[in-house]
This record gives sequence, C-alpha cells and structure tokens, in this order.
Amino acid sequence: MFAAADFERVRLWAAPDHTRVVFDTTGPVSHEIFTLPDPARIVIDVPGAKLSSPQQSLTASGGLVKSIRAAQNSPDVLRIVLDLTRHAKPRSFHLAPNGQYGHRVVIDLYEDGPAASTQANTAGNAAGGKTPRNRAAKTVTAPQPAARQQATTSPDELRDLVIAIDPGHGGDDPGAIGRNKTREKDVVLSIARRLAALVEKEPGMRPVLTREGDYYIGLRQRIDKARAHKADLFISIHADAFKDHRANGSSVFVLSRRGASSEMARVLAARENAADLVGGVSLDDKDDLLREVLLDLSQTATLEASFSVAGNMLGELQRLGKTHKKTVQQAGFVVLKSPDIPSLLVETAFISNPTEENRLRDARHQQRLAQAMISGIRDYFGKHPPPGTRVARQYVVKSGDTLSDIAVQFRVSLNDLRGYNGLKSDTLRVGATLRIPPTQDS
Repeated sequence: MFAAADFERVRLWAAPDHTRVVFDTTGPVSHEIFTLPDPARIVIDVPGAKLSSPQQSLTASGGLVKSIRAAQNSPDVLRIVLDLTRHAKPRSFHLAPNGQYGHRVVIDLYEDGPAASTQANTAGNAAGGKTPRNRAAKTVTAPQPAARQQATTSPDELRDLVIAIDPGHGGDDPGAIGRNKTREKDVVLSIARRLAALVEKEPGMRPVLTREGDYYIGLRQRIDKARAHKADLFISIHADAFKDHRANGSSVFVLSRRGASSEMARVLAARENAADLVGGVSLDDKDDLLREVLLDLSQTATLEASFSVAGNMLGELQRLGKTHKKTVQQAGFVVLKSPDIPSLLVETAFISNPTEENRLRDARHQQRLAQAMISGIRDYFGKHPPPGTRVARQYVVKSGDTLSDIAVQFRVSLNDLRGYNGLKSDTLRVGATLRIPPTQDS
C-alpha cells in the first residue's frame, strides 16, 4: 500500500523524439494513466494524493505538452491533465529518491508511441553472464564493425566519416554537481557542441550529437542513434566526481571484456534485435554456435579499434594537462556496449575538484578539450581510414609520377600530401600506395 503523498512541483524537458514530464512527490504513489482524444489529452489519476498547496498549479509547457492542469477529482483522488499539442502515447513509471531528487512520477510522451524497451530505457547495465569463447572461431573470418565495413565505391560515392558525440546526462539527470553548483550535464553539452563544430570543419567528417539540448535520452537509445547514422566512432563525454576533492585529471575508457561478455549474452538472447550487428551480417538465420562466434569476433575487432583510438585520445589529453591514469581504462558503461561501433568514454576532469570545476566552466578550456579530442580522432583515422570514405582515398605510384603532379591531380597541397603520408622527401617508389588527404570537395 502507498501512503498519502503530496505533489510538490513539475519539471518538463522536450527532446526531438519525446517529451518528459516529471512530478516531484513527497513519497511513492500509485497512479492510473489514460488518453483522451479531441482534444488530445493525457489523464493521470493518483489515489491518496493532493497538491502540496491548495492554490498550487502544476504549470509547465513545451514539446508535446500545451499545458498542465491539476485538481481534486474526488476527495481522495488527484487528477492531473496534460493538454497536448497533438496525439501522443505515454509511458509512465515511478523513480525512487537518489542523491539529487526525492520520489518522482515520470511521464514520457512519444508522438509515434514508445518503443518501451529501447527508447525509454534508463536501466544501468544489461543482464547476462559471461559467455565463453569457442575455439571454432579460428575457422571463421572476423567481420569488421558494421560502420567500418563498406563496399568499394567510386570517387563520386565516397562518404563522410560519421562521428557520434554523446554529451552525458541531460534533463532531469544533471550528472555530478561541483561545489560551485556547476552541473555536469551543462559543461559536457558545451564541450560536445565545440567538438561537433571542429568535426564539421574537418574535410571528410560529419558530426552527430546524441542530444542537442537539455533533455535526457536513454543509454541504449544513444547507441541506437549512433547506429542509425552509421557512425564510425562513438564518443561519450562526461565529467568525473569523487568524494576526495583532491582527485583530478582526465581519463579515457573503453568497454571491459566482462562488459563485452555480458552484452554478447544479452544480444544472443534477443534474436530479433541481433540483426546487422556484426558487420552487416544478419544473425537471424545462424545457429547458436555460429551466432556466438560471429558476435565474439565482431566485438573483438571493435574493442581493438576502440583501444587504438582511445590511446590516441589519451595521448592528446596528456599534452593538455594531467590525466588521472596513464593508460586507457576499461569499464562496463552501457554506452560503450555497441558490438559494431568503436566506442570510448572521456572523463574530461573531476568536477568535484574545485580547481578543475573552474576550468570546466571556462570556455577556453572547453575549446582546448575539444581540440585535444579532434586531434585524437584525426590521428586515428589518418592511420586507419575506413574503406569507402573520403579519408580513405589512395593512389598507386606509377613510373614518371612526381609528388607535386599527384598533389595537383587530387587538388591537395604538396605539404598536406607529404605530411599525410609521413614522407621526409619527395622521392617516390613505383608501386607504392599514397593516401590522399581529404578536401572539402573530395
């Protein structure tokens, strides 16, 4: 049984694909929710609840919500009505208190209806035990991560590299909060926007932000968005916190082997969701052993790529300042669990450290962090260009070729061509393969 509780306030966040309404309550409550058409409304009946003040109005609007009304429908039932701008399907749930908030009733509204298990997933970690590797894997060709496996294309069909940038937290999840009330969700969004602007300027690259404003999206939904855009790399940006305010420095994480094993068990258990996760190869028509082998090999390739780009990123951050650890770290973060996209999580600094909190608030330092990240991205893809991308153009040297002639042919500068290939002189060997640096019009 739920005890009587008061509704104290309402908070609302409008995301591109849904609107979240959060009611703060003095205790846990049960509720019934239903929709009404013409005009479109969502009705929430809450037995045993009342407004904390008889004159209080739970007023808010935005996204799919035109207005919110509340009144006692009967002496022991509080009725809340969400007037909508258009028809929507709700998903509601109760959240227990955490370090930031007390009890909450959350209403997520989706215009096209919620994909309840994916779009609104706020769970932390996937369930599932460790799945052992099978020796039969030696006889199977390892698939490449899907975003990196591309068919050979003509120059006119070359595509941009897609960099998915994920600002952590958002909306009613502020993340860590510093002594000066700096919220993690705000600083990481600012850094992410700066990084996106730098990626946009890079020839042959295109950024995708998992969130572009102050709203929350589920952890797996962030991965889904990256996959929908066929991302070649996923970077989640955060700010660390620790009870010891002296802790400092940035860190770079990739998925742990244990986290990869639990994710493989989850995917293998969900056959209908396992298609196209191993380099474009559907697992639906494979037997259990082959599915396990293919997924294991795909994860191995993705983890190796993740480690490589994370190493580049950590090296650039070390040039910027102190790092918390000298090596790439591993953890089971949900946002790192895509089997087909190299993924890393950057803890930019400790927001719990007053000195680092002030740096995180500083626009110049945010820009330096973004520049360190783009340098790491550029260095990695300069050495590992995915086939079919604009950064993967190549030329095989023929007799009579000169470096300057090749530069003119591909409309790149001689210095860029020399530097992109690490050449110390202009002497060329017939049959050697040169990588052509991308340009804005290539």
